[in-house]
Amino acid sequence: MTTLAPPPAPTPTAQDGGHRAAPPAAGSRLRRLFTGAPEDPRWARPALWAILVLATALYAWNLSSVTGNTFYDAAVYSGTRSWKAFFFGALDSGSFITVDKPPFALWVMGLSARAFGYGTWQLMLPMVAAGTGSVALLYRMVKRDFGAVAATIAGLALTLTPITVAITRDTNPDPVLVFLMLLGAAALMKAVRTGRLMPLVWSGVAIGFAFNTKMMQAYVVLPVFFLVYLWATRLGLGRRIRNLAVGTVALVVSSAWWMVVVDLVPASSRPYIGGSTDNTVWDLVIGYNGFGRIFGASSSVGSQGNGASFGGEAGLYRLFNSIMGGQISWLIPFALVALIGGLVLRGRAPRTDPKRAALLLWGGWFVLHYLTFALAEGTFHPYYVTAMAPGVAALAGIGGVMLYRAFREGSFARWGWVLPGAIAVSTVWAVVLLQRVSGSGTLYTVAEVVAGFAGAVAVTGLLLGRFTGRQRLTGIAALTAVVALLAGPAAYSASAASSSTNGTNPTAGPSTGGMGGGGGMGGQRPSGGTSGATGSGTSGAPSQGQPPTGTGSTGTGGTGTQVSSAMVSYLKKNQDGATWLVAVATDQTASSLILESGQPVISMGGWSGSDDAMTLAKLKSLVKSGKLHYIVVSSEGGQSTNSEISTWVKKNGTAVSAYSGLYRLNASDVG
Repeated sequence: MTTLAPPPAPTPTAQDGGHRAAPPAAGSRLRRLFTGAPEDPRWARPALWAILVLATALYAWNLSSVTGNTFYDAAVYSGTRSWKAFFFGALDSGSFITVDKPPFALWVMGLSARAFGYGTWQLMLPMVAAGTGSVALLYRMVKRDFGAVAATIAGLALTLTPITVAITRDTNPDPVLVFLMLLGAAALMKAVRTGRLMPLVWSGVAIGFAFNTKMMQAYVVLPVFFLVYLWATRLGLGRRIRNLAVGTVALVVSSAWWMVVVDLVPASSRPYIGGSTDNTVWDLVIGYNGFGRIFGASSSVGSQGNGASFGGEAGLYRLFNSIMGGQISWLIPFALVALIGGLVLRGRAPRTDPKRAALLLWGGWFVLHYLTFALAEGTFHPYYVTAMAPGVAALAGIGGVMLYRAFREGSFARWGWVLPGAIAVSTVWAVVLLQRVSGSGTLYTVAEVVAGFAGAVAVTGLLLGRFTGRQRLTGIAALTAVVALLAGPAAYSASAASSSTNGTNPTAGPSTGGMGGGGGMGGQRPSGGTSGATGSGTSGAPSQGQPPTGTGSTGTGGTGTQVSSAMVSYLKKNQDGATWLVAVATDQTASSLILESGQPVISMGGWSGSDDAMTLAKLKSLVKSGKLHYIVVSSEGGQSTNSEISTWVKKNGTAVSAYSGLYRLNASDVG
């Protein structure tokens, strides 16, 4: 058996810490923007631009069909009306309660809305930019160590990841999270290559901002970041540890600053922290958005979501089940083979080998996310796994090139079966996934035929090319394999781009159970939820500060009480100078009412209806001061209003006979 020797070290350039001649003139740099570096293949830069155009088209196509997540849409709108609500990430411009996430993604969308006016494309612009930027960043990182072919495959694979297309066409914070995590990874690898401290500091800052986007999910990649830096950096162990300590300080500061500031503000001067049990961000971090997501049961409100697993039962098979399989699993078999094969191929390389460092980074990214999402016993939504997509896509590109070279140049007994086997297994899995949705439309039938036929041709062509020595045939077979492996994801992605998605839980492709799928409801919504700001979403808002106006019902008040547009009109007509239009049980109803009316609405119980944001004493104070006149109470269906509050309101308030569950309260009603 023969062993592939590592390729000779490339000539040092300015990119990898070496030296280069004076930088090209401005005109030359502009040409290179479109044509690429002189050493690149002529097709490489046009291919990159084509992928970026494709990504932008998939993410931005038919934006009028995008309703977004009304929960976050309402918070963004409220932030355009109040800088206090903007800073705290409050759901309402009166700043009664925050959303259950930190506000960085809301800030990004809010600044866009403040600059260009509130509406669909204004909120979606940062999401589309983040999604396309992630593709460009992944391409650049892979190309540096593995060349244009690997980078092109990786960029295309990320672009066509179905769940990534679906979530980037939404106002959930995940596209911003992924982009910030990739920025952190790029800075980390620069620190590994150069040994310089500042890139490591910037890596910590990027992950800190990711933490302020979605809290503990941003930290999933940290173990592999630490490992790669400690293992592969060209510095002595003492300096590596010292630099890592400094980078960790940057990480902690950039992660904790908002949390510390908010928790230091007196509770009476800020909104209630939605999702927490004690009105602190710290509890939100370790409970609802931390251990509550992983272990399910905890002392926090996060445990209230236990069992609300919209991606299926926890277990190693979860990401391959009927709900999750079509969203993310297409390339997982190939990525796993690529990771193992790549590490074997780099087995005798020096400790500081950049290719092995990159393999460790992307392999760790993939494995850590897989285990986290597969085994999480708390609330789990399919769109969470978009954070895993860069690792899978990078391994597909890197592994494809490394295994192809090993197939052509290595011992056939050792490497001749690896690439064809990986393609065959992945093709069979793609056909299985497409078989699951057979009958859902011509698009999926065509994709199944293309995947199966192209996969068979690719495997056959590779083996024939190897035995006959026809390298051209081998190359054509490899290109055919790319078609086979991406036909299924492309069909799902096209479906996501061409249909309206479920704003609360977006998924791609046809409904296969769970919540979402093809823009529809594949299962049950959280109790008390609404499907969006009906008839509105965020589309059609003409100018800054003007929310969309809808017609018809805005859903249930989380209490079994129907909240209609007629009720909204009545409340606005009789608001009588109150700060808040009405108080309802849950965030879902409050967010729809905010978008419907343009007025602040109190969510008394947060997302699940279980937050202790509203107490009887606080309610009496708001009523007595004239800041609130109306409240919706009921004990029928959904999450009911706090029983103490409900009893007091029914006893002291005046029922509005036209609208069941609606009560009017005046200062004179407070004893």
